[in-house]
Amino acid sequence: MDTIVPEALLRRLDVPGPRYTSYPTADRFGPAFGPAEYRQALRQRAEGGTVGGTPPLSLYIHIPFCESVCYYCACNKIITKHHERSAEYLDALEAEIALHVVELGSGQSVSQLHFGGGSPTFLTDEEIGRLMARLRESFKIVAGAEISIEVDPRTATPERLRSLAAMGFNRISFGIQDFDPDVQEAVHRVQSYESVRDLVVAARANGFESINADLIYGLPKQTPESFTRTIQQVAELRPDRIALYAYAHLPERFKPQRRILAPDLPVGESRIKMLGGAIAGFIAAGYTYIGMDHFALPGDALSAARRQGRLHRNFQGYSTQPDCDLIALGVSSIGRMGSTYSQNAKTLPEYYESIAKGEFPIVRGLTLTRDDVLRRAVIMAIMCQGRVEYESIELAHLIKFPEYFAAELEDLKPFAEGGLVEIGDDAIQITAMGWYYVRGVAAVFDKHLRASGNRERFSRII
Repeated sequence: MDTIVPEALLRRLDVPGPRYTSYPTADRFGPAFGPAEYRQALRQRAEGGTVGGTPPLSLYIHIPFCESVCYYCACNKIITKHHERSAEYLDALEAEIALHVVELGSGQSVSQLHFGGGSPTFLTDEEIGRLMARLRESFKIVAGAEISIEVDPRTATPERLRSLAAMGFNRISFGIQDFDPDVQEAVHRVQSYESVRDLVVAARANGFESINADLIYGLPKQTPESFTRTIQQVAELRPDRIALYAYAHLPERFKPQRRILAPDLPVGESRIKMLGGAIAGFIAAGYTYIGMDHFALPGDALSAARRQGRLHRNFQGYSTQPDCDLIALGVSSIGRMGSTYSQNAKTLPEYYESIAKGEFPIVRGLTLTRDDVLRRAVIMAIMCQGRVEYESIELAHLIKFPEYFAAELEDLKPFAEGGLVEIGDDAIQITAMGWYYVRGVAAVFDKHLRASGNRERFSRII
């Protein structure tokens, strides 16, 4: 049963912490992992099929281009109105796909495919169709695969959604952020409620199985009252899923954010009220709190996975798909292969240079240690199931949980006293209230974070 979290507790929990789309987190990646190490990881997959066959892949394709800058954005993007730039990028993507086919062979099964950005709809329908055709030639996209795309409502029409559905996309995500006109002006992203409503209607009419809406709280000019109106409008649209993110103001790292005036940003107390109001509003509208800023309607597959203990987590967030290898294509993309993580070059010149040489554009990554793999299992169990069974961890990793994690269990005691976790003789259980602080609970088992003690490079949990 969903619980509405008290504002007093939200204030107490408002500290920085990782989002744990991976463990170890991406700040631990280093240049010692490069193209050669990535190629070896691919070959190990190709050679290591099981009796039941190699598990399906997940694919992520990053399209970095946007026509205009959103001042809050911290994504890797390239602002341009020159659409002809996408032709060279598509050529490079196709070459990168070919490099993978050389190592893995053609026809590897894919159960999850996601286009992100940037704005994938910067590409024309013909360009998206060309890329989808190449992916289908190179991989086997299995029946029932989740094929999703992020859509900027300002660059989409109902006709475009019809074309995307015809190409096989069955999930769609709309970047809304906020419907208040003053907020939209302050972040340089103006789009009307009516235009988004028409796109949601069109997505349903064209058979999209799941519609997601992205929102951000803590933006300039936002107030608890104005954000309540946005929450009500989004609830009226009835998207299947909602992602509610906290804005992290880091102008020293992200140049577009320097155009946001600090006095326009809501202070801590207002942010707390926005989050508390959003949680209450969505729960009252019938949504289930999934965890980590995500909500879903009870009938959505994500809610079903949450109820049945089948949630998983990858670089795109919560997923219904089993833990699997992720091939990441395009500039700055982050992937996972076996017990390794890797990231592509972050700039187009560097990315193009590697591709032109016939080389994987990997610039950094990490090979996980035995301890990393163990802690990843614990952290993902906390993030996804809200429960860690000692016996399952002990059998899989040949340890004694209470001994190996004695210091961590001691550090969890204040969380138990605060009603966020229950520490038993055989398991750790996140409480209904603890789900709102699941990042903080998971961080207790983060060896790298414990060693450095530096949380300030991460976004705030609230």
